[in-house]
Amino acid sequence: MLIVSKPGDQAAEAVREAMAGFLDERGVPFQTCEHRPDAPRKSCENEERISGPFDLAVILGGDGTFIGAARRLLRFGAPLMGVNLGRVGFLPQLERDGWRPWLEDALDNGFSAEPRLVLKYAVLRDGKEMADGLVINELVVSRGELARLVRLELAYDGIGISCLRADGLIVSTPTGSSAYGASAGGPLVHAGLAVCCVIPVCPFQSSFRPMVFPADGVITVRVREQAGEVNLTEDGQTAVRLAPGDEVVVEKSPADLLVVDLGQGAYFEKLKKHGFLTER
Repeated sequence: MLIVSKPGDQAAEAVREAMAGFLDERGVPFQTCEHRPDAPRKSCENEERISGPFDLAVILGGDGTFIGAARRLLRFGAPLMGVNLGRVGFLPQLERDGWRPWLEDALDNGFSAEPRLVLKYAVLRDGKEMADGLVINELVVSRGELARLVRLELAYDGIGISCLRADGLIVSTPTGSSAYGASAGGPLVHAGLAVCCVIPVCPFQSSFRPMVFPADGVITVRVREQAGEVNLTEDGQTAVRLAPGDEVVVEKSPADLLVVDLGQGAYFEKLKKHGFLTER
């Protein structure tokens, strides 16, 4: 088992110590590491010298910590359980006081996990790869500091779909459909589906509407803008500067993200809690 926490967070440190003591009492082997958002990729594994495989990885923190750690831990293929220590807590499955009873039951009776779609992307400039990465929530192509429109071309499996001017364009996983995509008017997509959402942000004089594509195809976004700053943002955490003519190629990652499944009831209750669904 692996415990991942955010450095310098007193709440995370307290839960980590309590969880470590609990696992020691149960005789369960475990390792710990700290997720450093500003560190190079894979630093969580390399700097802390952790080694898999793991039957379970518990991430202590909010949505940002969960997303950042999930990208770095994807290679281990371990099911992820998040304990919410943040403000929103949409992605972590448990609240702060819920980890002990769940872990006791999981050690005694096991648990189930479900796959979630992960996207990978590459930025091509004159046919050469300039950047790449993984996406848990969404990719966003948008302007920099100036509030100007971006001119973009969208294609799916090499077929031209649209040319539009907008504040930006979002390519979202189902997991991320409840994040920026929903705020921009995109569809709410069940997290278990293997599809991608493409959502324009404030399109200008365009009839292009949010679309849902099969995840086994390739989405290409080409920057046609000839002046000004354009950025690609990965899960709201990492930015890549784009140049005119750059292409962002997005497709399904070979590896899915495994997350602990608390059942459909828990999933829909989370949607209700955050205002996506209402009850009579």
